[in-house]
Amino acid sequence: MVTAIVLIQADPERVAPLGRELADVAGVDVAYSVAGDEDLVALVRVGDHEKLAELVTERIAPLRGVTRTRTLIAFRSYSSEDLANI
Repeated sequence: MVTAIVLIQADPERVAPLGRELADVAGVDVAYSVAGDEDLVALVRVGDHEKLAELVTERIAPLRGVTRTRTLIAFRSYSSEDLANI
């Protein structure tokens, strides 16, 4: 399983509609509107890197209003439960 964070810049008038559209894309767990350099953040989980590449380049980037994406691939997950065991 590959987990990634996709940072998305978008046309201002498309942020809310894009958030809803992103949430409906298979592989996107959740989409957030955010403050800062990016407008939206999508948390994604897919089976492998090839599926991640396909999701970002064929399903997310072409959405109307997306002007830029940056993808961060997660290596390791830390939760409060994990940290309690250190």
